[in-house]
Amino acid sequence: MSLDAAIRHIHAQWHDTVVRRDIEGLMTLYADDAVFESPLVWAALPEGGTGVLMGKPAIRDFFETGFRSPQNGLGRWYRTSVFFSNGQQLAWEYPRQTPEGDQIDLMEMIDVSDGLIAHHRVYWGWVGIRTLSRLPP
Repeated sequence: MSLDAAIRHIHAQWHDTVVRRDIEGLMTLYADDAVFESPLVWAALPEGGTGVLMGKPAIRDFFETGFRSPQNGLGRWYRTSVFFSNGQQLAWEYPRQTPEGDQIDLMEMIDVSDGLIAHHRVYWGWVGIRTLSRLPP
């Protein structure tokens, strides 16, 4: 698969597998030694933890736990087909405003290596941070 095809595949499949809660499909997108960073990881950890997960097993555990939970109202999972890539990084937005109203606002930034996600960072906007601060500990 060409690098361009890999970027397009990750963009399409990451969203699709998360919405369908398909853990096996999602994990095929990550390298074994991938790194995942998100404020939601930090919020789910005991005090003193970081928002950084190292390796596919830790990333899998995080998403499996999230997939088992009922919808938490954090998002509608609306995004457009717009993404940006320089061939090594991939970025897209889950915008605050959607056709059905507001959702949490996220920016996904992904480093791609050998056709797989090597480093995935999630940046939250003001609606997301406000929502996250209201979650129970």
